[in-house]
Amino acid sequence: QVQLQESGPGLVKPSQTLSLTCTVTGGSITTSRHYWSWLRQPPGKGLEWIGWISYSGTNYAESVKGRFTISRDNAKNTLFLKMNSLKPEDTAVYYCAAESGADVWMGQGTEVFVSS
Repeated sequence: QVQLQESGPGLVKPSQTLSLTCTVTGGSITTSRHYWSWLRQPPGKGLEWIGWISYSGTNYAESVKGRFTISRDNAKNTLFLKMNSLKPEDTAVYYCAAESGADVWMGQGTEVFVSS
């Protein structure tokens, strides 16, 4: 079973850059059978898909395209989410997830708070 664990700094100021890490166990991030996604849930709102990375490339939501970048380190079986020009509205709990057909595995999430 795939397990994912997010980590990263919890507090950042507006306009700054922040990178989150997702450590994956129980499955290889190089497999063609999974999409590796990042999602977020702002306070009081629903879950929002940010983007995914797979063996074929990356794809992003329009709301973050150009500001957020998903990458990976195959040797460390780790995913990254780099977020530039952060805004207060980027405050949320951020999750990484693995999707394979109808199966979805998610981490427990890590909080990001953007405030001056």
